[in-house]
Amino acid sequence: MDIQNANCEIRLRAMEPEDLDLLYSLENDMELWNIGGTNVPYSRYVLRDYIANATNDIYRDGQVRMMVETQAGRVVGIVDLINFDPKNQRAELGIAILKEFRGRGYGRATISQMLRYGNDILHLHQIYAYVDIGNRISLNCLKSLGFNEKAVLTDWLRFGNGYRDAILLQHFL
Repeated sequence: MDIQNANCEIRLRAMEPEDLDLLYSLENDMELWNIGGTNVPYSRYVLRDYIANATNDIYRDGQVRMMVETQAGRVVGIVDLINFDPKNQRAELGIAILKEFRGRGYGRATISQMLRYGNDILHLHQIYAYVDIGNRISLNCLKSLGFNEKAVLTDWLRFGNGYRDAILLQHFL
């Protein structure tokens, strides 16, 4: 899948064995643990097995994960739809753009593509996201793409010894 957005073009593709090092780095980045559901490190063995066995069939796996790359083939991030609910036709959006590629439009282009994919291919009714209330860049990006704030979830995310609020955003397709 290809999309052009402002100054960047991206392609979403399935994970390949060559993505193991990047996946290992992202999954074991403790800074990202604060914004996601992960709180334990993953071994290369577990991640290699995950890549080998992921079907990229959201109905079978309950999720779909794709690599975000430039037209030149440089991986700039990873995106997924998780917590797929087939009865209610919704899924949660997760995205991580590598630090050196942030602020260049890759996140926006990726989310735009995932909205199209969710609508045109998966026939989802909605995609939602939980975002740390202090993450203004992500909040502004999602809102600019048609996500709407629906709730503030008090003490939703644990940070160090304390908690932070999260905002639930929804996009109806």
